[in-house]
Amino acid sequence: MIKPNRGLQVTLLGIGFLFLYIPIISLAVYSFNASQLVTVWSGFSLKWYAALLQDDELIDAAVLSLKVALMTAFASVVIGTWAGFVLARMGRFRGVTLFNGLISAPLVIPEVIQGISLLLLFVEMGNLLGWPGERGMVTILIGHIMLCVSYVAIVIQSRLRGMNPSLEEAALDLGATPVRVFFWITLPLISQALISGWLLSFTLSIDDVVTSAFLSGPGSTTLPLVVFSRVRLGLNPEMNALATLFISVVTVGVVIANYVMQSAERRRVALAV
Repeated sequence: MIKPNRGLQVTLLGIGFLFLYIPIISLAVYSFNASQLVTVWSGFSLKWYAALLQDDELIDAAVLSLKVALMTAFASVVIGTWAGFVLARMGRFRGVTLFNGLISAPLVIPEVIQGISLLLLFVEMGNLLGWPGERGMVTILIGHIMLCVSYVAIVIQSRLRGMNPSLEEAALDLGATPVRVFFWITLPLISQALISGWLLSFTLSIDDVVTSAFLSGPGSTTLPLVVFSRVRLGLNPEMNALATLFISVVTVGVVIANYVMQSAERRRVALAV
């Protein structure tokens, strides 16, 4: 039996991490560059961060993206939790195959196809029903929820199937109603999956370009679309500053979420003991 070379494994792992993080680190460093050329260092400066505060287009796009991402995350967790619970706890029922296929379809259908399909749907609805009158925040929100619900449902379904149902059964035996058991027993036990699903939905929504490009309209351009349109015209140090701010916010959010999930897990283990 050939023993794995630990030194080689560590080296390959280090090369992989360097390949991933060196571009991010260089982007953050050059966001403090005084030069308008992103690859030429000419001194330390915060002017690109100040320029972000004066860029009304970016600010409006960022506010819209945050609104859509927050609403998408909360709606996807509510709908996805229900869908995952049905798939994990309801067993076989009439139409379960169709239901499972509908939940899983957005995971395998190319996002371009989803965007075109929703665009055609909204156009026909507008012609027949008069709604939506124009594409905007609502149409983007519907498209993002349709995409993110599938991810949340899969996460919740996996967590429920791997969970011991003894506590739920004990609560039912003691007279609790199924609804009370769900809200007082099941939801706290799957809180980590709920947080993971929320963060995943938020990230997918705020980072989406393809679906937003099909479903956006005048005055409803999301931040990724603005960034994409500007980067196509050339690299701009202001984009480095914007990316650095997002990286910082995401890093802080991940650390906080990880701390919350670890604390919840420790409490769960303590109660189980």
